[in-house]
Amino acid sequence: KGPRGALSHYLTAPFDSRFPNANQTRNCFQNYLDYHRCVKALTAKRRDVAPCLWYFRVFKSICPTFWIRRWDEQREEGTFPGRI
Repeated sequence: KGPRGALSHYLTAPFDSRFPNANQTRNCFQNYLDYHRCVKALTAKRRDVAPCLWYFRVFKSICPTFWIRRWDEQREEGTFPGRI
């Protein structure tokens, strides 16, 4: 459920000064939220969601896969704790 092709092979996230510590949990979660907020906003305006792919590449490179799967399940069930 994301971009296909070269964009899906993003390997490392760039440094983000908002999250300077070694623990990147908050960075992971924030980029996951930002991606889904961006997609939601641009889809509502009937615009191309390509600018949102930045967030997708970042969260896919730093978040454990099982977190992403669980968050996706929670969003589908309506129990996701974040505000999108």
